[in-house]
Amino acid sequence: MTTTPSSTATTLTFFVPPADGSRAYVKVDASHASEPEQNWSRAEHPVVIENLRGKEDSATLDTTGFQLFNRPSRHKGFNSDAEIRAEYYPESIELIKECTGASRVVLFDHSDNISGSPPPSGEVDKPGKRQPVSQTHVDQTPAASVARVHRHLPPEDAEALLKRRFQIINLWRPISHPAVDWPLTLCDFKSVDEENDILPLALIYPDREGETYGVKYNPNQRWTYFRGMTPDEFVLIKCFDSIQDGSVAKFTPHTGFNDPTTPEGAPPANPSS
Repeated sequence: MTTTPSSTATTLTFFVPPADGSRAYVKVDASHASEPEQNWSRAEHPVVIENLRGKEDSATLDTTGFQLFNRPSRHKGFNSDAEIRAEYYPESIELIKECTGASRVVLFDHSDNISGSPPPSGEVDKPGKRQPVSQTHVDQTPAASVARVHRHLPPEDAEALLKRRFQIINLWRPISHPAVDWPLTLCDFKSVDEENDILPLALIYPDREGETYGVKYNPNQRWTYFRGMTPDEFVLIKCFDSIQDGSVAKFTPHTGFNDPTTPEGAPPANPSS
């Protein structure tokens, strides 16, 4: 008889800010060998990750910052960026509207992640094919989120939309088989110390800058996962919420992780987000 573990013990990789207190940054696709790619480091810490199977309803976008849904995808190929944009984007827009009540959804990026060794230095954020991120992070800071609105929406719409509630949400779905190898772990927002656990991390591109949050280790953080997510399931991950009064979750730290309970011979994870 096979039983589903209630938790798994592993190590996660956390952000360690620059010792001198300077602004943390990483040069994405940097070409100047004389300059450092980044000025911060990483540290691994043991973590017990709770399996939320059987407790799926305990996690919602406004409480924990993430939520699991079961909706099979009509799009099955995921082989071509053009097909994904033409077929999966419209489907995803309708799903997000249905699950969040949003009146307008704009998609600005996607990636297919394939588990394996880390990418070469300077290739940490290329659209399309990516390695699963193996460091705790939040995809957007508030400043980066506002910049996204200006970058991806018409100027005549952006200012008016910024006066209303808006969120940046990541839709994460296994695309060919259950995500058993290298699954996704999500941190309950309620367990995050906003003053001490997160720090802005500048992503410096040749033509622009982005900004994410690096997540520092805190033993009080509650890390969770949905074991064996199938292609019929997806999780919405909140990256930002313009409601900042404490009444709702603002973001969700997350990362891919090496699950020691993964059965031998399990196929590599291949999620789309």
